[in-house]
Amino acid sequence: MFSGSIPALVTPFSAAGEFDAPAYRALIEWQIAQGSSALVPCGTTGEAATMSAAEHFDVVRVCAEQAAGRVPVIAGAGSNDTRVAMDNIKAAKAAGADAALMVPPYYNRPNQEGIFRHFEAVAGACDLPIILYNVPGRTVTDIAPETVIRLANAFPTIVGIKDATGQLQRVSAHRVALGAGFCQLSGNDETALAFNAMGGVGCISVSANVAPRLCADFQAAWAKGDVERARAVHERLFALHLALFTDASPGPVKYAMSKVRPDFPTALRLPMTWPGEASQRAVDAALAQAGVV
Repeated sequence: MFSGSIPALVTPFSAAGEFDAPAYRALIEWQIAQGSSALVPCGTTGEAATMSAAEHFDVVRVCAEQAAGRVPVIAGAGSNDTRVAMDNIKAAKAAGADAALMVPPYYNRPNQEGIFRHFEAVAGACDLPIILYNVPGRTVTDIAPETVIRLANAFPTIVGIKDATGQLQRVSAHRVALGAGFCQLSGNDETALAFNAMGGVGCISVSANVAPRLCADFQAAWAKGDVERARAVHERLFALHLALFTDASPGPVKYAMSKVRPDFPTALRLPMTWPGEASQRAVDAALAQAGVV
């Protein structure tokens, strides 16, 4: 259903802190032209945590309008409040999204039964396809493989996972239990090659914001069985994958955007700030190594 290079889109904010819809539309056009196979608005990289609900789904609406069915739109829609998550998935569908990307409840730290019941309620609230988003480094909540398998078997609308645990063995655990039809997307650019080798079908990517063509070429080469080409592109991008996390994300990627697309508004909303000098130097070197500036 979903595969290839899928950017977790940055959100353009003006110096006054307002969402810049024209800049976002231009970014989406560029992403599609460069070969991105789907789009994720309002994820972590999109600074969704700083948006009001109305603004959040206005961003999703703009993304869906601009994509106009050319590529799928997977809207970030999670919450640590189950009732809010239920409202969010309905709002994502109303805004035109093709699927919802849903984190488990963060901060609350429910047990595995609580995680299951949370997604049971969300799946029951709306028929929009759901991509689970497992990122315990941010949520401090891990969706155990057994729970992923239980959820996918119980609810047909739970169609895949963005796995940012870094535990590659989980790809096999999910695949053995659920088959190749369960969509597994890497949440970490630096391990996307290994993730695909284990049975993944793509990556929801931060690096694709600034190097969409190379990220798309990497995924296309792998899909065609051209392992040498995929490895070569991966190695060309590897320093960039790491550099974009040398300071609090999305600071480094917005800094990188200022180099790759100087006309793109790169203001951040507090509490996120511009990356420090060491991070900027790492990003500059990685962009040069990748050949995207």
